[in-house]
Formats: sequence, structure tokens, C-alpha cells
Amino acid sequence: MSVLSPSQRSTLAALATVILDGAPTATETLDQLVDRCVERLHTLPPDRRAMVGTALDALGSPVAALLGVQQLTAFSRLRASDRARCATAWTECAVPPIRSAWQSVRRLVLMVHYAQPEVSAAIGYDGPFQLRTALREWEGPVPAGAKETPSEPVARGPVVLPTVIDPEPLPPTVVRGHDLTADLSRRADAVVIGTGAGGAVTAAILAEAGYDVVILESGGWHTRSDFTEDEAALTARLFADGGLRTTDDASMSLLQGDTVGGGTTVNWMIMLRTPDYVLEQWARESGVDGMRPHEMAPVFERVERDVNAGLVPESAHSANNRLLLDGARALGWRVRSGMINAQGCVRCGFCSYGCRHNAKQSTLLTYLPRALAKGAALYTNVRAERIEVIERDRGNGTPPLKRVQATVVGTARRLTIDAPLVITAGGAVGTPVLLQRSGMDGGGVGNWLRVHPTTSVNGHYDRDIVMSTGIPLTTMCDEFIRWQGTDYGFWIETPPMHPSFTAAAMPGFGQAHAETMAHFNRIGSFIGLTRDGADPQQSSGRVRVNRRGHVSIRYRLSTEDEKRVRASLVALAQLHFAMGARRVESLHATPLVARRMAEAPSFASGSLAPNHITLFSAHVNGSCRLGTNPSTSGATPDGERHGVRGLYITDGSLLPTALGVNPQETIMAVSTVIAERMASRHAGLTQ
Repeated sequence: MSVLSPSQRSTLAALATVILDGAPTATETLDQLVDRCVERLHTLPPDRRAMVGTALDALGSPVAALLGVQQLTAFSRLRASDRARCATAWTECAVPPIRSAWQSVRRLVLMVHYAQPEVSAAIGYDGPFQLRTALREWEGPVPAGAKETPSEPVARGPVVLPTVIDPEPLPPTVVRGHDLTADLSRRADAVVIGTGAGGAVTAAILAEAGYDVVILESGGWHTRSDFTEDEAALTARLFADGGLRTTDDASMSLLQGDTVGGGTTVNWMIMLRTPDYVLEQWARESGVDGMRPHEMAPVFERVERDVNAGLVPESAHSANNRLLLDGARALGWRVRSGMINAQGCVRCGFCSYGCRHNAKQSTLLTYLPRALAKGAALYTNVRAERIEVIERDRGNGTPPLKRVQATVVGTARRLTIDAPLVITAGGAVGTPVLLQRSGMDGGGVGNWLRVHPTTSVNGHYDRDIVMSTGIPLTTMCDEFIRWQGTDYGFWIETPPMHPSFTAAAMPGFGQAHAETMAHFNRIGSFIGLTRDGADPQQSSGRVRVNRRGHVSIRYRLSTEDEKRVRASLVALAQLHFAMGARRVESLHATPLVARRMAEAPSFASGSLAPNHITLFSAHVNGSCRLGTNPSTSGATPDGERHGVRGLYITDGSLLPTALGVNPQETIMAVSTVIAERMASRHAGLTQ
């Protein structure tokens, strides 16, 4: 069955001519562009594909044209000039579904078009590092010399990088789900669902404690030979929903890994400890015990050793990171170099798409090999569908036996795993969805979603910044992390920007958008990440399985969080001017523009309503949080689901609050504590 109907394809083609007016051309026909858009939509669940079709129906209707240009006719029948006027009107349309539909289609077309090599080359994109030599001083190994930090994570001196990498053999206890020729049933001591920062840590600790562990992962097994530095192909392959996951109204993009290693395979490697005041808040408000600052300090140290975290030397920063480091220093703001989990990093700039050089110390290279070495079995491309308790709980001793029902992705092949311990670590979307489909919802399950809402301000410079090159994130400014004397504020980082993602994130369409992309290499970007939840009684987001069985994700900024996002926009603009930007632009649908420092405060004035500004998150947490109150939390302070003995959670969903720092290290550390308690509590299973 076709993803789009003929009329929807016609509307998409007509919209694409407006969106791409002035953009670099490709040799493909308009129909071929539509085909590639449809191909990208195949990475979405069926209900989300249908939502795109509905968006095209809405935009193609006479009513949408009436809202745009006061003409009651189908969009595809409008004159070219009227189509552009219509799109401009939709950008600020007072009808939210029209804004949502327009932004969804606009981003899809731009993402697909700028993924074409001939198009990205036209804007000056350097392309895959493996196919060329280092072109910038912040690319490739750092020049030979003495180490600047004891455990620096970068490579030094001349390093010969292979251009051809042979596929690695599959470890003996790893099974690709699509290789199964029959349904599978088996027993284990523990089933771990997920292989990211929480699941892989849990699997390693349990396996090393002698437990018979089965690991299920919905994503594929990919190693360095698969990480080809092809932005579009790897986004579709390594990210949830092919990188197209959003909230229901498309107002926020949610970037989550869907591959072995989860988010640790595709993140930017920064290692930041949970702030002390956040840990104290957990103890005070959520009843979390054994995780106060002095108790977690040795756990953080151990995690940092496990993933070979090291401080990035001063000489290794990219041009974009130098903007943040030097700009903050010029303004007298607190800023620092960060630690990243890497060994021998060659600064290729493709961290978001897996590490071709095996430098990134993701769970794929650290915790998972430890689990596999102790006999853990890993099944990839397998999605857990339901958990059932199949024994009566006697209240003590061994937890009741549970049954995990799973399917091989895209097939009817089934796996049935029975175990007394089940650990769900599928992330803050996957975990609450699985619990709800298992009839284990209620209380805090699916509520209190925290995302560190993030937006960007771009600076246009008279020199090359080339955000697609170098280590993406090596600095962090936390001057405003406790904004106006509160424990809730924002911090500032730098993103990597490759053409496809950049094109989708940049506001506008047509000539204005094309002009922005033409200056691709001379744009610098800062992101402001807000610690959301400043009103602790308000749940700003939720994850639900609706009546049709589809996943629903909703999120709204609270009034207090909006204040912090606005303040972050001003600070980002000020940083750019401190570093000599000639023009600064926000990601509002109609961008705010400033040309001198005195105009930076105007960036607090733009609308933050859904689809009036580009918001995104790679820190999706909190939907099954730890706590003592079952009505407001999803798990006990030991990570056990309230009322279901032997069912645990070890992923970002259990974080009681937003962190105010990137969550990788926190999730690893909290999962370490919970997994070790679990291993000790249920030690009888291994006897």
C-alpha cells in the first residue's frame, strides 16, 4: 500500500517547488524528490505516516488556501506567486494545525533535498572525513607533542586512518532477529530491554554477578564499518523513527538513538556529573536514598573510568567551540572545557552518526562487551511488546516469573523470554509505552516528561566556522544554570550541523532559506538548554498509548520554563556579538534578527507557541521517575516498578527531575547503583 495517495503526492510536489525555490538544484526530477520523501516516511510508524498524509490533505485543501491567500482553491492550482504568499501566511497562521502541518512538510522536504551530495557540495559542505584529508586545523589528530591533560581523549601526531574497514564478525552470543528462522522461547534469570546508557550498564553488572542475562534491542547491530559518515542514511538507520520523531503537534523534535548502544552511539560524548543540588533535591523531594553527592562521587569516578572519559585539551577545540569558550570569557561568564568519553579521537565531526574510528567509548565498546564476555545473549532488531506476570507473587524470596513477549521488527516472528527479573531500559518513550501496553501503567507512568527544551541562535561571521567539522561538543557555559537565584536555569553548548539536519532546523523557505544555507560554512551556532520543571507541581509532558494503540507524545512549556528559554535566547545572541558576528538570527518561524549587541534583548520577545520556534531535545527523560509516592512516580527509589516485584527500570525515564546537564553520565551512574542493589538483593537466583 502506498504511503501517500496521488493527491497527497501532487500537493507535496507543489509545496516542494515553493520550499526549494532558490535552493541548489539536483539532477533528480521533482517526482524523484517526492519518492525520496516517501522513502524517508517509511522509517515512521504507520500512524505517524498517516499524520503526514493528513497534513498534506490539510495544506492541499481549498480551506488552507483560503486561510493563506483568500482563494478557495486547491494549493496545487494556485499560481506560483500565490503559493509563496500562502506559505508565508501559514508560517504565522493563527490555526495551530495548519502551522503544524506546514512545518512538518517543510522540514521533511528540506531534510531530504539537502541530503543529496550534489546539493550539500553546492553550499560548501566538506563531506565525509573518510574520503578526504583534514581541511581545517581543528580536524584530524592533534599535532604531536606533550599531552595537555593526563587522560586526554584525542589522538596526537600522524595517524594513518583506514579508508576501507572490513565488517567485524558478529560476537557468538549476538543474534540478529532477522536471522531467526523460527519463533524462539527460552528462560533466563534476567531480561534487559535496551542497550543504551542504562540497559548496557545493567546487563554488564548482572552478567558479571553471575546472572543468566538476555538483552533485547529494537535497533540493529552496527559497528565501525557501518558508520560511513553518510548523514542522511545513518540518521534514518540509527535514530528513533528515522530521526523524524516529534511531539504530536510537531512542535518539538525528539532525537533518540534506536540502535545497539542507544543514545551513546549517536550522542556528542560530553560527560557531566549530576549537580550536587539536584541530587539533594532528589533525596529531599522524592525520597531517593543512597544517591547524595558524597555517595555518588565514587560512582561517577568509576563510570568515567569505565568509558575512558578525559578532559579535552585547549588545542583540540573546534572553531564553534572556540566561539563559546572565548565569547563567554570575554563576557566574564563561567565556562569550561568538558570531558568526553573517547580514546584516540581524530576529530572527524561525525559523532552523531556512530564512530567510524572506534574512538567514542559508547556502550557498544564498553559495557556491552563486558556483558557478552560473561555469557549474556543479545537479540537485535527485536521489540518488546508486552510483559506479563505468570506466577503468583508470594511476597518474598524469588520474584514471580515474568514473560516478555517480543517480535522481530517488521515481521511476525516472535520471541518469548521467561525470567523472574525484567529490566526495562527503552528510554523515556519506550519504557512507559511498554508498561502501558502490559497493563502496568497508572501513577506516574508516562507523566512528568522532562526534555531540556532546546533552541538555537545562529551567528553569521566573516570567517569560516564550519560546524560540521571537529569534535562537536567540548565546552559548556553554565553561567545561568541557577538563573535568578533558583535551581532552574539554562546552560549553553555547541551543536554539530550537517546539511540535512541544518536545512530542516533553519526557519523559512524559498529564497530566504536558500540564502542562509549558502552561508553554511560561515554560520556559528549556540544552543540553550533549559532545565525544565521549574514549577515542580506541573507535568509539562506525557507519553501515552492512545485508544487506537498508537504512541502519543505531548509537551508544553510551562510559564516558568518559558521565562528561562527567553533568557537563553538573549544570552546566545550576546555571545555571538562578543565574538564578532555581523548578524544574529533566532530559529523563530519568522526569525528575530539583530545586528549589534544592544539589540540582543529583543530576542526575549518572540513567540514560543508551538511551531512558532524550532525546539528540539536529545534529553528525553523523567516519564517513570523514582519516588516513594506511587501516584506521582513510576518506580521506587530502588528502581522497582511500584507493585510489581522484580520489574525494574534503568534508563532516563526514572530521573526524578530534569538534570540541568547532559544525562549520559547520570543515567550510567544511577543505573550502576540500581543494578548493584538488584544483583545483591536477588543473589539467590545465581546459586
